[in-house]
Amino acid sequence: MLFELAIAAYATTCGFVAAGLLSSFYTLVTDRPVSFAMELSNLWRGVVNIALCAFAGPFIIMRNAIRGRMIEQRPVGWLVASTAIAAGWSLCSGIVVVQLALAMRNGIL
Repeated sequence: MLFELAIAAYATTCGFVAAGLLSSFYTLVTDRPVSFAMELSNLWRGVVNIALCAFAGPFIIMRNAIRGRMIEQRPVGWLVASTAIAAGWSLCSGIVVVQLALAMRNGIL
């Protein structure tokens, strides 16, 4: 049981780190912060924006939740709920990231 919990914590951390890296790279390239507002002008841009939101979503949620708590004085329950949603999302995307890393390692070696 403790081993599975450690794996889940590791995957959650990997998912959130991947979300932070992806959103920082997006901000570096485009000079604007990543958000859930998508530009669907053509099919390629729509697919890229959906993939970006799918993996950078936990970072967007936490950034908005912390800003909402500090600037708009939202209740603490709002921050706790946002953290739980972001953690669940990070777990799911972290499993994908860890599986991709393992697949790449097995393919390279």
